[in-house]
Amino acid sequence: IMTDSLSNFAPPVAEWFRSELGEPTPVQDCGWPKLSKGRSALLLAPTGSGKTLAAFLAGLNRLMFDAEASAGVRLLYISPLKALAVDVERNLRLPLAGIRKAATRLGVAFIVPSIALRSGDTPAIERARFRRRPTDILITTPESLYLLLTSDASRHLASVETVIVDEIHSMQSTKRGAHLTLSLERLELLRKGKPLQHIK
Repeated sequence: IMTDSLSNFAPPVAEWFRSELGEPTPVQDCGWPKLSKGRSALLLAPTGSGKTLAAFLAGLNRLMFDAEASAGVRLLYISPLKALAVDVERNLRLPLAGIRKAATRLGVAFIVPSIALRSGDTPAIERARFRRRPTDILITTPESLYLLLTSDASRHLASVETVIVDEIHSMQSTKRGAHLTLSLERLELLRKGKPLQHIK
């Protein structure tokens, strides 16, 4: 049964989506009512079905229109492939720009979330900048997440509300997957009992 899943978002988000993409795909339509409430979910759908946007849009809605924004990283995206992480960062810019324009047109106040990419190739100057001023969204790899959690920058991850793990099937039965599981447990400890939304 299809529902009006876009009603879970602020009007600028719904308007941008409908004008640019039309109607939600099944994975989006089924996922958003749960994800917008902060519930964890496993999204199963074929490539090209809008899974990445299904995972991200509830978080973007929260970041842009939540007046109770906190300091530190709020949305953490983990990709097993560095190239995929770069692609997702690029793909985030488009919906953010579109939602910003829709919000301006509708006269709705918004916050533009900041984004950082952290991988083995991240220059030292950018790493230092992140330690001084963390971004709202952090895109990283399992290995870089481990290094972050074992550095003084880990304090910026205590504010994470949502963690998205992409391509989980490629890691789940490997040592890399076991290592990532431990890192996610460490992230839970940083949260000190506060619920963490997992999207896989």
